Amino acid sequence: MYENEIYSNSDSGRYTTYQTNSAVYGGNSNGNTPGEAGKKKKGIFRKFLLCMGLGLCFGLFAGAGFYGVKYGAGSLFPAGNQEALSGNPQQQAPSGNTATNVNYVTYVSDDVSDVVEKVMPAMVSIVNNYTSTMNIWGYSYSQPGTSAGSGIIVSENEKELLIVTNYHVVDGAEDLEILFIDGSTAHANIKGRDSDMDLAVIAVSLEELSQETRDAIAVATMGDSDSLKLGTPVIAIGNALGEGQSVTNGIISALDRQVTMEDGSTGTFIQTNAAINSGNSGGALLTITGEVIGINSGKVKGTGIEGMGYAIPISKASPIIADLMEHQTRTEKVAEEDIGYMGISPQDVTGQMAQTYGMPQGVYVYSVEENSAAEAAGMRKGDIIVKIDGQRISSYADLKTIMQYYSAGETVTIVVQRFEGGEYEPHDLEITFGRREK
Repeated sequence: MYENEIYSNSDSGRYTTYQTNSAVYGGNSNGNTPGEAGKKKKGIFRKFLLCMGLGLCFGLFAGAGFYGVKYGAGSLFPAGNQEALSGNPQQQAPSGNTATNVNYVTYVSDDVSDVVEKVMPAMVSIVNNYTSTMNIWGYSYSQPGTSAGSGIIVSENEKELLIVTNYHVVDGAEDLEILFIDGSTAHANIKGRDSDMDLAVIAVSLEELSQETRDAIAVATMGDSDSLKLGTPVIAIGNALGEGQSVTNGIISALDRQVTMEDGSTGTFIQTNAAINSGNSGGALLTITGEVIGINSGKVKGTGIEGMGYAIPISKASPIIADLMEHQTRTEKVAEEDIGYMGISPQDVTGQMAQTYGMPQGVYVYSVEENSAAEAAGMRKGDIIVKIDGQRISSYADLKTIMQYYSAGETVTIVVQRFEGGEYEPHDLEITFGRREK
């Protein structure tokens, strides 16, 4: 039978009640009093509870941490790909239209300073000095003007440094000034142009460059725009707003984007959300390894819209650039009275006309003068001039610009498209320019 016994604790002078199941104890085998034994039991019990509480807390936190890691991994890697985290390269991708397993993670840093430092020596700023003419109430007024653009150093030969840019950046130029990375400047001449693709190659004589400048500059590395994927990180560099080289970055937003140019023609471009502003035209769109995969263009309608910039794909531009680099550099314009004369009545074949009527874009020969240089070369009414001396002709404006560098008596090859057998066929004509009668 259980009894309640009260023991006196002489050390503390207090009374404590203990539950016992035997007679009054005077001590135990260890020499402890019943009060001391009770205290020890209580202490052990409290320690046990404390350990249990700590263990429970640890378990809760560990479980929460494990769940968080699992949830994070699930967000980064879809359920079908989580096996890839094991790093097993032998695992096969699932069949059907599901994503392939991920065997590694590529990390792209926002810090592109190393790449920019590497490629900046190949970038130049271009200043186009021109004269604009206006007709007001029958009177002609002329005034000087300037525009800004960008360029990329693409090659160097024994005599020249060659730079690619947009055609519209150098169009109508009376003088082209190039600014290099070291702050030095030089004058450039147009080597070749293709208005249809909005490309031009300009040349700087190496004699104009100091050794310090030649040591500071570099030739850009061309990439492959055909291998690009949506979401690929890119960097855009150019002379934005004419205030000097600036850098923006983003991703590839779209490929093979058909867009309308300011002149109404259409082109195929890379679309990016990297900012491309006025003055960026002719600059570089680069991969994060520094390869040029596009030539920025500010001539596209709607380029002022935030998050939509466009660049000419380098894989499409490269063959044209290579051809333009082979042209003879014409450093001096011919005096107006000495400019070569063909003896034709020209008419533009615009991009819209070419698309509507299935005609090549160029200069339509409306008539050929008797005893003219054109007649002697075999040119006919209805021919469409598409090239002069290897340079693409897309409009009468192109023709007039190019003819400023050719004098009477000079012989060149002209390519015309002639309608024969229900379609247009190319013909090469050797023409010796005449002189316009006063």
